[in-house]
Amino acid sequence: TAGGPMLLEYNVRFGDPETQSILIRLETDLIDICEAMLEGKLASLDVKWRPGNSACVVLASENYPAKPRTGDVISGLEAAGSQPSTVVFHAGTATDPSGRFITNGGRVLGVTSTGDSLAASLDSAYKAAALIDFPGKQFRRDIGK
Repeated sequence: TAGGPMLLEYNVRFGDPETQSILIRLETDLIDICEAMLEGKLASLDVKWRPGNSACVVLASENYPAKPRTGDVISGLEAAGSQPSTVVFHAGTATDPSGRFITNGGRVLGVTSTGDSLAASLDSAYKAAALIDFPGKQFRRDIGK
């Protein structure tokens, strides 16, 4: 930035939303990258990324992060997952005896979209997130702002 480097987060692990929003743009197979690392050949691998931007909006259960509400039926997954340039990653989900997806943790879903700009990625992610419903659904509305 004009004021110097800015740090969003410092972690030495793959955090769910951070990984989902970055690796969705990876064109090179992650297994090929891992194998190249194990063989000491990473420098010779041409790692390719899709151009553009990406954003992930986490849909969380009621009472997250304290004691998340669980067992609620999730609707709209197919509609959200069929949105262009969008992937819905499951995190705190399970299936009930009828085969329906239900909430089963705090961070329930990561709705991740790509686009030509950050604004386009955010718009797509929020539109897809709006198609998903479960009682107590909550999410931040300031992602990427």
